[in-house]
Amino acid sequence: MTTHADTTTGSGTTTTATGPGGTPPGGARRGFVLLGAVQMTLIFTLASLAVPLPRIAAEFGLVRGESILLSAAYGLTFAGLLLLGGRLADRYGGRRALTAGLLLFGTASALAPLAPDYAALLGARFAQGAGAALVAPAAMGLLRALYPEPAAYGRAMGTWGGLSVLGATAGNLLSGAITAASSWRVSFAVPVAVAAGALFLAPRLLPATPPGARRALDLPGALLATAGIVLASTGLVLTDAHPWGSAPVLVPLLTGLVLLAGFARAQRRTADPLLPPDFLRDRRRLLGLAAIALTAAGTATVFVLLSLALQQDRGWSALRTSGAFVPFAAALLAAGRLAGPLLGRYGPGRVAAAGLAAAGAGLALLAATGGEPALPYALGLLPGLLLLPAGAALSFAGAAVLATERVPAARAGLAGGVLNTAMELGPTVVFAALLTLGGSTAPLAAAAALFAALAFLTVRLAK
Repeated sequence: MTTHADTTTGSGTTTTATGPGGTPPGGARRGFVLLGAVQMTLIFTLASLAVPLPRIAAEFGLVRGESILLSAAYGLTFAGLLLLGGRLADRYGGRRALTAGLLLFGTASALAPLAPDYAALLGARFAQGAGAALVAPAAMGLLRALYPEPAAYGRAMGTWGGLSVLGATAGNLLSGAITAASSWRVSFAVPVAVAAGALFLAPRLLPATPPGARRALDLPGALLATAGIVLASTGLVLTDAHPWGSAPVLVPLLTGLVLLAGFARAQRRTADPLLPPDFLRDRRRLLGLAAIALTAAGTATVFVLLSLALQQDRGWSALRTSGAFVPFAAALLAAGRLAGPLLGRYGPGRVAAAGLAAAGAGLALLAATGGEPALPYALGLLPGLLLLPAGAALSFAGAAVLATERVPAARAGLAGGVLNTAMELGPTVVFAALLTLGGSTAPLAAAAALFAALAFLTVRLAK
């Protein structure tokens, strides 16, 4: 039998365990650092091909549609399999699911730089996403095991909320530097190293969470959800290369929406659904998920549009473009350190609303100055690139707590799957909609308005 002992210190709750399958020595803080590094790497991998994609396209002779699919492949399987990944984590235990996901993710990451052609690289990216879909919800389930006391878990989630946008920022920064100094293939060394390190350290730092009830996996629901998300997302992604009314967009988009409607109907009739309908009836949880999706979409929009504008309109190099986002990363880190104390003082609803408002103001500044190449960087882009990440860090922190605070431990993997699904689908759905406005400033202005509206709703409803 495993026994646990919780000790509360000034920095939070440390969970130790003895006996077979118990938590090895190391404490909650080191376990959190390990899980945080893994979560950042999952999002780093999502963003790491953005800057070197033109070089990859030139090397393999890709047309525009192939480049877009290669860029989106990781995110498609990541988002599409997250609900199933969450159920598997709850059923088989967090550490076991994490280990299996890391093995797949790490193996695919090691094969990707060896790819001799487009098909091999595309397959590796799909496999990376499948592994990530098992790792991400398992990591959140393990986080609950490390911090069983509600207050400590809330503080941990406040920090966790900003890790994904930090990983995306690191992906954009490092991919630009690596592309300038070496080959795009070198960027895959990061996920390989992190996966290998996590596989080595997991048995030493993470608790062996017991398996959940051996209930049916709802494989029909998993198939409907995965196919629906992947097809609908593919249709949205292809709007970058084809008109909205064209067959390449409408066929996968409409097919995916029909499958998702079938999934929603099936979940109400299934005895043990993949996504229980009552899980999304909590108003605070819905607000948190909406804030996560919108914040992820807003930051992704800025990365893509500004990266293109700086390189195409101002003639900046990939390295200089990546350097322009260094203050973004610094502001994100600084605000992330403040998130925990602010959550304890003001609560997740107010912190999330304040973050959404600040991020919206940053987007509005970038919309006003991003189209003025004559303005110096310090006066034009820098203020927005400081305000947006500061707001995003607070928004993610508050929203992560809102989305998970009332979730029982037995559904921790499900919560992780749903939260990460919102994070993955937000950029796909909202970004595709914003791009229809055209240009580089109109999408930013529209995003700023969405942030302001959601901040208002969060203040009014997250009580």
